[in-house]
Amino acid sequence: MIELLRTNDPVLLSFADSVLSDAGIEHGVADAHMSVIDGSIGALPRRIMVADDRLDEARALLTDAGVQL
Repeated sequence: MIELLRTNDPVLLSFADSVLSDAGIEHGVADAHMSVIDGSIGALPRRIMVADDRLDEARALLTDAGVQL
């Protein structure tokens, strides 16, 4: 798996998750539980990971959806 997006914006994470899910692209959110370390203030970014062979497709989908990568 390779990193597609890194952000600490929960709305952007949710939106990207929805776009990828609707397209049938398997993905995962890494570092989702790191907020325990930073006191739940959201200072540490989370990453959306996709399979290497779907990276270009996932980037194109998010770009078409208005997400700047």
